[in-house]
Amino acid sequence: MTDPVWVPLLLSLKVAGWATLLATVAGTAAAFGLSRWRWPGRDLLDAILTLPLVLPPTVLGYYLLVLLGRRGVIGETLAGWGIELVFTWQGAVIAASVVAFPLVFKSARAAFENVDSQLENAARVLGVGEAGVFFRVTLPLAARGIAAGVLLAFARALGEFGATLMIAGNLPGRTQTLSVAIYEAVQAGDDRTANLLVLVTSVTCVVVLLVAGKLVPIGAGQRNGGGR
Repeated sequence: MTDPVWVPLLLSLKVAGWATLLATVAGTAAAFGLSRWRWPGRDLLDAILTLPLVLPPTVLGYYLLVLLGRRGVIGETLAGWGIELVFTWQGAVIAASVVAFPLVFKSARAAFENVDSQLENAARVLGVGEAGVFFRVTLPLAARGIAAGVLLAFARALGEFGATLMIAGNLPGRTQTLSVAIYEAVQAGDDRTANLLVLVTSVTCVVVLLVAGKLVPIGAGQRNGGGR
């Protein structure tokens, strides 16, 4: 496999991996908070956190530029510390994690809300602390739903294009992911490279879906639900 394929593939896997990690931590924490605490603004916050799922990628990319650019609200502060996110692979990670976040968040929230509260209360009665209840009862019971969201988030981050292009640009070897490389090859009329990149992307996505099927079998939820 040639460099025009290997370099974007490895960069895409690195970006998607880090983005999925960030989305998993933030999405799981937000989902647990919204599933357990009742307060008036909960539905509004849920809608705001789900926005990246429905916003056009270019709009999302513009928001990120406004926030993280050198003159942005956050970017100006980071620039004072010598941290630059625009046109870097770290910026691509931020863009991909924001896009992937709602997939983890919605799946995790549904999973947490389906956990039987009586099991959690039984653990508390036995003297288990809140942290122990979460890690020993709640999280294991919700793990299947969270895993499904994480795998979908990875696939989404792997194929992210619009927001990544706006905030990270198209710098070969630095910020050029598979999706951006395909776009450039098509624009340049290089059908051979475009076809090869599309094939690699498709195979990678199929592998992710196969792994998802192994980790979260479709019939498992039906078998577990059937015993109730």
